[in-house]
Amino acid sequence: MSSYFFIDRPIFATVISIVIVVVGLVSLQILPIAQFPQITPPVVQIEADYPGASSEVVAEAVARPIEVQLPGIDNLLYYDSSSTNDGHMTIRLTFEIGTDIDIAQVQTQNRQRLAEPQLPPEVVRQGITVKKVSPDLLAVVALSSTDPRQDTVFLSNFAILRIVDNIKRLPGVGDAVIFGGQNYSMRLILDPIRMAQMDVTPTDIANVVREQNRDFPAGRLGREPAPEGTELTIPVITQGRMSDAKEFEDMIVRAYPDGSMVRLGEVAKVELGAQSYDLEGRWNGKPNVFLLTFLSPGANALETMKRIKDEMKSLTKIFPAGVSYDIPYDTTRFIEVSIQQVVKTLGEALILVILVVYLFLQSWRATLIPAVAVPVSLIGTFAGMVALGFSINTLTLFGMVLAIGIVVDDAIVVVENVARHIQNGHPPKEAAKLAMAEVTGPVIALVVVLAAVFLPVAFLGGITGELYQQFAITITLSVVLSGVVALTLSPALCALILKPDQGGENRFWKKFNQGFDWTQNRYVGTVGTILKHSVLSLAIFAVLLFVSAGL
Repeated sequence: MSSYFFIDRPIFATVISIVIVVVGLVSLQILPIAQFPQITPPVVQIEADYPGASSEVVAEAVARPIEVQLPGIDNLLYYDSSSTNDGHMTIRLTFEIGTDIDIAQVQTQNRQRLAEPQLPPEVVRQGITVKKVSPDLLAVVALSSTDPRQDTVFLSNFAILRIVDNIKRLPGVGDAVIFGGQNYSMRLILDPIRMAQMDVTPTDIANVVREQNRDFPAGRLGREPAPEGTELTIPVITQGRMSDAKEFEDMIVRAYPDGSMVRLGEVAKVELGAQSYDLEGRWNGKPNVFLLTFLSPGANALETMKRIKDEMKSLTKIFPAGVSYDIPYDTTRFIEVSIQQVVKTLGEALILVILVVYLFLQSWRATLIPAVAVPVSLIGTFAGMVALGFSINTLTLFGMVLAIGIVVDDAIVVVENVARHIQNGHPPKEAAKLAMAEVTGPVIALVVVLAAVFLPVAFLGGITGELYQQFAITITLSVVLSGVVALTLSPALCALILKPDQGGENRFWKKFNQGFDWTQNRYVGTVGTILKHSVLSLAIFAVLLFVSAGL
């Protein structure tokens, strides 16, 4: 890259930097925001229910046949299963980081289907779900009511019917599930004494409920072949599923030849209640229903949380009297605070760098060039982050904080060398060309060396590598862009705005330079002494190294 071209065409060099800044600012608007990089491995979950079975039965009859089929799925790290006494089974499969979760879900579902012939028919009828699980919990919404008639069963079903689907449809929401939820269900509380007297078993009751509580087509009247003159075809509508406890009580469990019958209400108590009472959510000592929302991969946590809050606020219009909500857990609060602190540090570091540069260059013209080069390099980094699928998080911003002190080096090398040639009497444009002939190689070498320091961190394996990959590559992108700016914009600006120093030093700069020269002379003298006694110096260094290693 010839810097002469840009020195002769400063407008072209400026336009290149403006394009870098504009692209970076546009990229900044679309970058996702999160507290940390996406380092959690993909997870697929299998769920099944075996009503009435204990945890041991579920583990042996449901979980084990499925687990036997799971080994061999591509990129599967491990899986774990849990079976509960309410007949619920969950298997969580964890895959290697970077695995395509959609392909993993398809492969898992194929393996699960291989196990279906070995599963109890009741489990297959209930349905087996295989779904992607988002591990990034975004927020928890708590629903409560001041009306004692609106218990957690009511709140849970209200949330399922009127809230959950609305939240799931929001962009950025990976999933929304009810914790402590209690779905409405018709509960049959069996009376074992009455059942024994009437020779009725639980299986008899289960079969009766399954056969009589279902929808089925009843046909049509007037379909061909029909009597001559039939003009209408009328569908027959019959009662299907039952919705009232009295209807369940009237179910016939057993009929005898003498015409007597045993109805369900004679051997069981039927009531409308919750499907399960095993879990109950409480907050501040009061029963609550919790809605857990998860962030989809690559989504902007702050924007997604704002959408959730806006949606919940709009849904309050349909809340029954006495029902209210709160958000007891919100991860974006930590994200906002951490990012604000890092941005504050970023601004402070930029100001300190500019002040230090001005302190030693002692010219606002010379200071302006590094002050322009640093923002161009940092803002342009956002474009590279978008291309690589990164996010704005604590580590990438921390990388930018460290990069401020690094990216300014290239511009300082250029400015200082051009200023030296100007002080030697060369015109600014000629001085810029002479300086770039001397420092183009060192600037490129500086960029390569700094990139070689940080880039290998991006290739670390495991979660550690995933965690620090964005940090290392962010710094590398900033350094590379600083080299581009140092070879294009910086020499062009030097030729335009640097002027020979026409005035004498003021008192402050005179005192500062005297002190700095004294320190420099002392340092040079110390180095000379060390070089004259190199053996003694190496011995002292070895002793210090040994003592430090002992600590």
